[in-house]
Amino acid sequence: MDSAAFRTACAGLGIELSERQVAAFDAFERALYAANEQRNLTRVPQESCWLRHFVDSLLLSEFVPHGSEVLDIGSGPGFPAWPLACARPDLKVTALDSNGKMLGFLQSQPLPNIAVVQARAEDNPRREAFNVVTGRALAPISVQLELSAAPCRIGGFVMPMRTPNDEPFGEAAKLGLSLERVHHRPLPGTDVVRVFPEYRKTTATSRRFPRPWAEMRSK
Repeated sequence: MDSAAFRTACAGLGIELSERQVAAFDAFERALYAANEQRNLTRVPQESCWLRHFVDSLLLSEFVPHGSEVLDIGSGPGFPAWPLACARPDLKVTALDSNGKMLGFLQSQPLPNIAVVQARAEDNPRREAFNVVTGRALAPISVQLELSAAPCRIGGFVMPMRTPNDEPFGEAAKLGLSLERVHHRPLPGTDVVRVFPEYRKTTATSRRFPRPWAEMRSK
C-alpha cells in the first residue's frame, strides 16, 4: 500500500488526511523500520505497515467521539495511539506501556496531542480520567477489561481491539462496565476482521481493580 492508497482507505473510513499528515505517516514508517533493525519493535513487514499498522489502528476512529481523551494500553511502538493522534488532531491521546524500548521509539516521533507514559497498566494512577480506553489485543479479554475499566470515566467506554476468535464477549458488571454492542470492521483488501466490543462505563470501578497481574492471569 502506497500513500495514495492509504489516503483512499482512510477516506473510506471517513478520515480526510492532508498532505502534511500523510507525510508524517511516511516519516513514521521510515523511522520505525530503521529503528526496527536494532530494537525489534515490530514483526509486521515494512511493505505491510500502512495497512497492518496504520489502517488497522484507524478502524477505531469512527467510534471515538470528537474531542475525546483516549488511553491506549499496551501501545508498544505506538499502535493504535500514534495513528489516531496523527489522523485526529481533535483527540488527546495517551500511550501507556511498560516497555521502555518501545516507548523510547515512540517518544522520538512526537505529536502535539500525544503523551507517552511508561508504567504497568495495573499501576496507572489515573482513574476515571479518559473518555475512551482501548488497546490492541494486549492480553486475554478478561484481563484487558480489568486493566481498562478503572481509567475510564463514567459515561465513557472501553473498546478493545480484538478478533473473531475472542467472541462471544461476556459481561463485566463487577468492573462497572456494560456490554452495549459489538462492532465488526474488515481490514480493507484482506480477509481480516477487527472486532470492537463496546463496553459502556456505567458505575465507578471498585478500588479492588485492577488486581496484580499474576492474580488477574490466574483468576
